[in-house]
Amino acid sequence: MADQDPAEKIKELSSTLASVESVLDLDAKNTEIDQLREQSADPELWNDAENAQKVTRRLANLESVVTKVGNIRQRLDDLGVLYELAATEGDSDAQAEADSELESLRKDIGELEVRTLLSGPYDEREALVTINAQAGGIDAADWAQMLQRMYLRWAERHGYPTDIYDTSYAEEAGIKSTTFAVKAAFAYGTLRGEHGTHRLVRISPFDNQSRRQTSFAGVDVVPVIEQSDHIEIDESDLRIDVYRSSGPGGQGVNTTDSAVRITHLPTGIVTSCQNERSQLQNRATAMSMLQAKLLERKRREEQSTIDELRGDSASSWGTQMRNYVLHPYQSVKDARTNVESGNPTAVLDGQIDEFIDAEIRWMRSKENGAA
Repeated sequence: MADQDPAEKIKELSSTLASVESVLDLDAKNTEIDQLREQSADPELWNDAENAQKVTRRLANLESVVTKVGNIRQRLDDLGVLYELAATEGDSDAQAEADSELESLRKDIGELEVRTLLSGPYDEREALVTINAQAGGIDAADWAQMLQRMYLRWAERHGYPTDIYDTSYAEEAGIKSTTFAVKAAFAYGTLRGEHGTHRLVRISPFDNQSRRQTSFAGVDVVPVIEQSDHIEIDESDLRIDVYRSSGPGGQGVNTTDSAVRITHLPTGIVTSCQNERSQLQNRATAMSMLQAKLLERKRREEQSTIDELRGDSASSWGTQMRNYVLHPYQSVKDARTNVESGNPTAVLDGQIDEFIDAEIRWMRSKENGAA
């Protein structure tokens, strides 16, 4: 492969990109963009704010995809010219630049190829991520906070906005739980493979005898609900508590009882929000989060029923899904895809795309195998 002619490498990438363009159906997307632009130009659209936001969000998402594909196609076309110039002039710097661009294009086209696998009913949605400390005491609470930082750094690296709705801090260190939104198109489809239990093995920084400690934290990923989603919730099934917002260490950050916690009694699902300015806003956000969790619960129950009818147990990818070992050796390994990294520091700093891409391919293979 290293000795392969650059023209052949470009030809292979061009063929892959053509397949991606075909699957994405850019003509259909451009037609929809024209229609949405026409709708967004209508002043009457904003009489219905929620629908207007849905239209503008969909338009921005489509334009982003079409522009990205177009830019990659242009870069690929320019790359051939860059190689020709480097060869003609014997310019080693230009050659190195072309080689670097080739690898960058290989990565970008690979990411686009993975995006074509995100075709589930909710995959285009933004994501709501909840992390809970599990077994492991204070180390588990610290581990839950490390995972929160990992995902927030991942989102930051990609330029995805995030919004932390609620965090329950542990008494000594770390967090008991947190819920945050990743506000980007396809965030749910991208992150849903992260659902499950994450296991950390390390020398505990909280143990005065420096013993090795195993800690667990659970990650739950659900799609953000939209106006068209219908999940009936009986008010009598809810217990709503209000309390004072607090920060690390328990100090008050709000002098009024504006934080809201909603418990759905039939399922035991609990959502809470404390980052809005008023109790009314926090209640609305917590209800929206409850809707999202009930929607995902319904989807998983339906999928479970289908799997049972098919006799398929392989697609239930909850439970333990990734191991992070910091002692006695350094490794992060996915229990399902077997993707492994020897650099936990980079992984915990948000460099998890290799794991995510492998998860998406793995999940799609399982779903296709069950079809």
